[in-house]
Amino acid sequence: MSKTVEFFFDLGSPATYLAYTQLPKICEQTNSQLIYRPMLLGGVFKATGNASPITIPAKGRYMFQDLDRYARRYGVLLKFNPHFPINTLLLMRAVTGMQLRHPERFQALIDCLFQALWVEGHSLDDPATVAAVLTQNGFDPNEVLALTADEAVKAALKENTEDAVQRGVFGAPSMFVGDQLFFGQDRLDFVLEALRTQ
Repeated sequence: MSKTVEFFFDLGSPATYLAYTQLPKICEQTNSQLIYRPMLLGGVFKATGNASPITIPAKGRYMFQDLDRYARRYGVLLKFNPHFPINTLLLMRAVTGMQLRHPERFQALIDCLFQALWVEGHSLDDPATVAAVLTQNGFDPNEVLALTADEAVKAALKENTEDAVQRGVFGAPSMFVGDQLFFGQDRLDFVLEALRTQ
């Protein structure tokens, strides 16, 4: 399997959640490999001068209406998280740590965290809530949260974020097929097209 999609993601982005629900299907259709690249969206915004659409009220309202349309089209659940925007530093370190130290459990971790954020509407910038969600999904919260203090994990997340910025990423979700950058879950048709012609 030589075709790949690099998926630069941050759990705190609802558009990224929608892309996450669709990319495995696209990869299955095209016999491609999905490569998850956790990054810190706040770091990307800071490095590029970008900001969340939610900072402009009219744009934020429109964005969530549009995401609802896509969720219906995809046949997936999406609930506006009342705690949005979420500080995802702890979460993204946990995800990066799981990918590095326990890759066999990485998918289960991002599955439960995306579900908790964008279907159940939990406040995952609260460590106690994170611990409860982890416990409910069969993870030892102490083990997972310990990963967030690992210096190698911190460095890996920082490196992924810097790599994303150097390659032209300015927001999430961002996907690469070869050197082609595709930004936004509404560009998945172009990702599919690129994989089919690769």
